[in-house]
Amino acid sequence: MKIGVLGTGNMADALATHWARAGHEVFVGGRDERKARRLATAIGGGARHGSLYAAADFGEVVLAALPYGVGAVVVTEVRAALSGKVLLDCANPVGPGFRLLTEAGPSAALRLAAAAPDARVVKAFNLCHEGVWRLTPPVFDGRPLAVPVCGDDEAALARVYELVRDAGCEPVAGGGLERAGLLEATAALFIGLWVAEQVDVRAIAPPLAYATGPTAESV
Repeated sequence: MKIGVLGTGNMADALATHWARAGHEVFVGGRDERKARRLATAIGGGARHGSLYAAADFGEVVLAALPYGVGAVVVTEVRAALSGKVLLDCANPVGPGFRLLTEAGPSAALRLAAAAPDARVVKAFNLCHEGVWRLTPPVFDGRPLAVPVCGDDEAALARVYELVRDAGCEPVAGGGLERAGLLEATAALFIGLWVAEQVDVRAIAPPLAYATGPTAESV
């Protein structure tokens, strides 16, 4: 699969490295092409580099690894190259005090969809710190990390599911793109609990067997 990467930061590095190791073709794009070159070299696997537009034009799947607020601007600039392609959003619109910056407005993912209406936007990979994505693979207590994925296009979802598995994780259907805001709000909640309260968020949910309440056998 050809993967274009918009951005040269930590998330771009962590995710694209998995995909290059899995044999995908990676092209890193940035405003500063020197940074794009350094990242492509670090990723290895024959990764190429160039401008943001060149990365968008290259990819069958294009990862938007960009800060909230920057993403929609960049996507607007390169939207001609995104027509018909899968646009994968991993951004978290979280600000000071772990506040959700989108508030009552559209999610970060829906803003990208509005900026590139001919792209097929999918939301994933936003619930964990980039350090987690660098693990090879992200397995905890013997279980691969589950990655919720939101999107409306079945073919686009299938491609992202493949990329989730190539990162050593298991995809979880999160519903349509209108539910991406729930993923972003979950990230804001989790980050606040992790960072400010030092809470292991796995402790706030019961096992699946108890999700709808205890059964008669367990009472």
